[in-house]
Amino acid sequence: MTEYAIDTWQRSVLYADVMRQRGNQYQAHLTEDVPNVLDFLSEVIVSGQDLPRPVNYWLVRIVPPADKPADPMKRPFVVIDPRAGHGPGIGGFKVDSEIGVVIDAGHPCYFIGFLPDPVPGQTIEDVMHAQAAFMEKVLELHPCREGKPAVIGNCQAGWQILMTAAIRPELFGPIIVAGAPLSYWAGWRERDPMRYSGGLLGGSWLTAMTSDMGAGRFDGAWLVQNFENLNPANTLWSKQYHLYSNIDTEAPRYLGFEKYWGGYVYLNDVEMQYIVDNLFIGNRLATAELMTSDGVRIDLRNIRSPIVVFCSYGDNITPPPQALGWITDLYENDEDVLSHDQTIIYATHDSVGHLGIFVSGAVSRKEHHKFATNIDLIDVLPAGTYRATIADVAPHEGADPIRNHELSIEPTRLADLRGWCPTFDDGIGTPTHIFFGNFVQKPVVKKRLEVAHIHGSAHIAGRLGHLVAT
Repeated sequence: MTEYAIDTWQRSVLYADVMRQRGNQYQAHLTEDVPNVLDFLSEVIVSGQDLPRPVNYWLVRIVPPADKPADPMKRPFVVIDPRAGHGPGIGGFKVDSEIGVVIDAGHPCYFIGFLPDPVPGQTIEDVMHAQAAFMEKVLELHPCREGKPAVIGNCQAGWQILMTAAIRPELFGPIIVAGAPLSYWAGWRERDPMRYSGGLLGGSWLTAMTSDMGAGRFDGAWLVQNFENLNPANTLWSKQYHLYSNIDTEAPRYLGFEKYWGGYVYLNDVEMQYIVDNLFIGNRLATAELMTSDGVRIDLRNIRSPIVVFCSYGDNITPPPQALGWITDLYENDEDVLSHDQTIIYATHDSVGHLGIFVSGAVSRKEHHKFATNIDLIDVLPAGTYRATIADVAPHEGADPIRNHELSIEPTRLADLRGWCPTFDDGIGTPTHIFFGNFVQKPVVKKRLEVAHIHGSAHIAGRLGHLVAT
């Protein structure tokens, strides 16, 4: 009993110290000029704030370690992190990461990240133009290349970069989208509840109200809260108990992840409203209904580069139907795919969760390593749909464990994909939701904020924004 009490007391003290370190780490992270969690040296190539349509994004070159120099004759890779509540860097926050395997393969590597605060008035379309400018710069820096730059887009960055590629297809080589939602109504009935939450909560008016309370900015902490709400037991107990029970060894990993998980960013209200109304409720990307301000249709069928879609059955945020349903939304049959000269390869993982698709070291060493080392093969596949599988092989004596996997790519049919990738419309969004937000809630909230300022209580608006943040 005495030993148990002493052990409990020691663990409690050590656990409290880790909490102290987490708080100090958070405060230090806020003071950084460009908060990120990259574990690699980098140098800024282009700042999005200097572009004709300024944005808070930036392009950096990853400086490879001295013992792993990049081959300038190989095609460059561009890794893009999601701006979905958290700050940038998760695609390269440890050696076993997407950036890590690209460096191991000897490719020049670039990274597109972002600042916590958007440029006032910045839109989704402005970001698309910035990404195109970044790709033009990478092409300029690598004129003697084996092929056009390969791109890895994680989660939100996946659908964003495909939108860019749809209007500027000449800039891109193979595009790998990991855990990226593209068909927003798709899914298996009575599973993956996040796709239903928009309808149950009343649609986009809540997004509009939250942005109005933030004085025109949407706090990414709300998006992170959606992740947490999927498994409150993990948030409130399992994650904390795992640290407590492994306090002697777990602190570095816990603090490293919490630096990313607790580093929130903002979106402009027009950005967040565009995403909710046009994608998650409108489902207009998968149906080629989106138009740019100058009248260009955003049609994923315009992309001429191979598209690799990587998703997981264990992902309850972007389940396989949401990642792959756009294919059956846009194409009627296999001949339709061929007539658009499009090459689509999809790969599924049996169990890894959403973040693990682009964060897990095991996934990086296996799936992302195979994608990176076979990118030239992927680039020359003829038009059609393919399924990629990565199997374990018998290890060879003295061989690097990372090479104990074998990639196979086999043609598949659209009918097979349609059979297990339903695109149900369960009434998750209706025009009524948008009407209520734009014509009922928005004027009320804005009027209340105006009255608060008129009566000399300007701090009330700030307090409302703070409540959103916390």
